[in-house]
Amino acid sequence: MGPRRAADAVRFQLVTRTGHPDFADLPWQRPLAEWESERIVEVARGLHRHVVRFVNYDGRLYALKELPERLARREYRLLRELTDHSVSVVEAVGVVARRSGEGEVDAILITRYLDFSLPYRALFAGRGIPALREHLLDALAGLLVRLHLAGFFWGDCSLSNTLFRRDAGALAAYLVDAETGELHPQLSDGQRRLDLELAELHVAGELMDLEAAEVDLPPGLDPIETATDIRRRYEALYTALTAEEVFAPTEAYRIEDRLRHLNELGFDVEEIELVGEGDLRRLRLHPRVVEPGHHRRRLLMLAALDVQENQARRLLNDIAGYRMHLERTAGAPVPETVAAYRWLNEVFGPATEAIPAALRGKREPAELFHEVLDHRWYLSERAGADVGTDRAVASYVADVLPGAADERTVLPADGIT
Repeated sequence: MGPRRAADAVRFQLVTRTGHPDFADLPWQRPLAEWESERIVEVARGLHRHVVRFVNYDGRLYALKELPERLARREYRLLRELTDHSVSVVEAVGVVARRSGEGEVDAILITRYLDFSLPYRALFAGRGIPALREHLLDALAGLLVRLHLAGFFWGDCSLSNTLFRRDAGALAAYLVDAETGELHPQLSDGQRRLDLELAELHVAGELMDLEAAEVDLPPGLDPIETATDIRRRYEALYTALTAEEVFAPTEAYRIEDRLRHLNELGFDVEEIELVGEGDLRRLRLHPRVVEPGHHRRRLLMLAALDVQENQARRLLNDIAGYRMHLERTAGAPVPETVAAYRWLNEVFGPATEAIPAALRGKREPAELFHEVLDHRWYLSERAGADVGTDRAVASYVADVLPGAADERTVLPADGIT
């Protein structure tokens, strides 16, 4: 870009989506690395090839990334399109184009920081995720499958370009950087293989970097074997979603079995194709009509709660249990919508509202409720009888939550940024 320009020689154009701050009080005329503002905060992050900084607007955090204007506008468009495809990505908020008097052009991409997210370096620094390796690899492989089903070639799949959120004891992965990506109607097998090869290469390199930095990796974790394992997990999920099945006319039940299995994996299928060939039938599922988020959509329709997929599964199970309780008490059937409404107001709402304000930054509400359910099970096992949700919440708030890390805003820890 040449020499740094004087602040008063720069013109900028700021375009943002509604529902967010106007960002007008930030020093857009200056290079991002030189900014001095009370709004700037530090959070844990992956490694980036561009300058990235974070700003705080009344508790809402935004990431700002400085890069050439063409790349910024392209990445903004890709993030918006991936959101339309129901893929887990950070929210694109706006683009700021800057032009100097000498004709130099660059831009800053604005995205909404993902609350309660954990970059991989913070996870490996000992933040207490059980079975870390399994959850992280499953989440990353699942994200790559969903991207490929949407026709997106990432080209830069890595741990640094991914954020992770707790999801009912597991992890959910979100794409952070779409700078090198390409969106197509459908990916070829060759494109998918190349993306997998790049993912393995990048993940192995990142884990080796952690070893060199003397970060405590889980015992027995080998960077190369771990990276290679991503392919196995990816292929297993992709095959489950797209494989063609052959069965006899008398085995039509296998269609329902297949669809139920996909629902258990968290996917819906809008359309199936059944092809008859003599005494055999072939069931084909088209990747483009396999949509992620089966349990999320169902919970959203039932209780107006928008949560992660595994969290939704856990909450739906609790609603089902509460419905059975209501039916036993009433001695009559209770519609699912009625049970969900009462559960929201009589169980979930009171439990999450009982968390003191000072501790609510530890976990998002759905994860808090999931952990309360786990704690209730633990207390009930120890007591030999169900202790109830109220007692579980009180015990959880007193004995468990105060010692948990504050994950709403993860500041740098142990020198890791």
